[in-house]
Amino acid sequence: MGCESSKLASCCWSGQNGPVHEAQNPGDEERAEVSDLPTFREFTVEQLRISTSGFAVENIVSEHGEKAPNVVYKGKLENQRRVAVKRFNRSAWPDSRQFLEEARSVGQLRNNRLANLLGCCCEGDERLLVAEFMPNETLAKHLFHWETQPMKWAMRLRVALYLAQALEYCTIRGRALYHDLNAYRILFDEEGDPRLSCFGLMKNSRDGKSYSTNLAFTPPEYLRTGRITPESVMYSFGTLLLDLLSGKHIPPSHALDLIKDRNLQMLTDSCLEGQFSSDDGTELVRIASRCLQYEPRERPNPKSLVAALFPLQKETEVPSHALMGISRDGGTMPLSPLGEACLRMDLTAIHEILEQLGYKDDEGAATELSFQMWTNQMQETLNSKKKGDSAFRHKDAKAAIECYTLFIDVGTMVSPTVYARRSLSYLMNDMPLEALNDAVQAQVISPVWHVASYLQAASLFALGRENEAQIALKEGSVLEEKKNTNS
Repeated sequence: MGCESSKLASCCWSGQNGPVHEAQNPGDEERAEVSDLPTFREFTVEQLRISTSGFAVENIVSEHGEKAPNVVYKGKLENQRRVAVKRFNRSAWPDSRQFLEEARSVGQLRNNRLANLLGCCCEGDERLLVAEFMPNETLAKHLFHWETQPMKWAMRLRVALYLAQALEYCTIRGRALYHDLNAYRILFDEEGDPRLSCFGLMKNSRDGKSYSTNLAFTPPEYLRTGRITPESVMYSFGTLLLDLLSGKHIPPSHALDLIKDRNLQMLTDSCLEGQFSSDDGTELVRIASRCLQYEPRERPNPKSLVAALFPLQKETEVPSHALMGISRDGGTMPLSPLGEACLRMDLTAIHEILEQLGYKDDEGAATELSFQMWTNQMQETLNSKKKGDSAFRHKDAKAAIECYTLFIDVGTMVSPTVYARRSLSYLMNDMPLEALNDAVQAQVISPVWHVASYLQAASLFALGRENEAQIALKEGSVLEEKKNTNS
């Protein structure tokens, strides 16, 4: 093990009832406030339906609850900003005014220690939240279910500090209550930095009674009173420190018993061997044990946690993505021929690739189109498509648009390829906005189809929206790589 367990146990136990070290808290208390995010806004259900490709199963990133789950989807807004959309079950938030008040209040927070709330939707029975999308999974995934490397000690300390800073900021801004603080609520952004999910800041009862958690990790006062307080959040923070130290779920009562029995070898992750000193281990265990005190008033506050954790930080000059082993070369991923063609806006090359691709990426479309038991109207629809295909083959953009539009407007069959072909035809006809709309519609029909993302990129380049085009291009590359890997 990376520390002397007997010495560590002795230090932890002898200092257990002392105050958490009040070191100088560096920086402004409202550090890391960000201003480059859009202001909080309200969305329509239709806007969020489009952004998530019709709440597609492929876009689900997490589900909670057995009988009536609250589902989180990844999505993409019109400006190409990636978002996480949480859709509550219909029994949640019956009071629409309360939901809007809560969402607007949380939506005023802007901090780079949070996965910030960007907007909400309250329409009919629908209750949805829209937050920043964090692409690099949860703390639970990296801590408990890692595949390539265990989380390093320096990164675990950074997670603890950043989380404490997030809670300090929320407390300063009047949002000290956080519901169900656990390893699934901590997410990692593109840089590999940990962020606290804003979803846990939403409380769905005015008296603070709502609290969903595992009973083994429940603050003692909740069992007594059924209520949570800011001190209850500190108890949950202590359980997270145990997670970071042990690399597994250890009930607080069991952890405190191990500390009392000076059996810290059972408490410390064997993967951390040689990575930290006994003094550092002693301090972290002492902070955790203070957070887990039975009496709420004996627990530290977020400000004192930041002060205690700051001096423990290691390898501060190393970026989080390096400590995490997260690749950041997605922007330089080699492009496929279609990606290159879209980047260069080479419409001829795009046309050749789409023509070669045909309809083989239309799931079930070939089967649908082969049936001969159609009415006259259906036959006319199929003829419109055939004429459109012929015009597309001969690069007659105007005729292709007209014929494909006849096919689409009837609405009896849905084909992402037809939308993709009409999108390119619009580009050939110098109609980039219409081309973008069709490319988006193709993705709504087929959420993981890389061609739709590539055509969005080409349309955005044509509209002069360079940054958004690069995002769409990168997304197309990722989707294409996943498809090639799976096949």
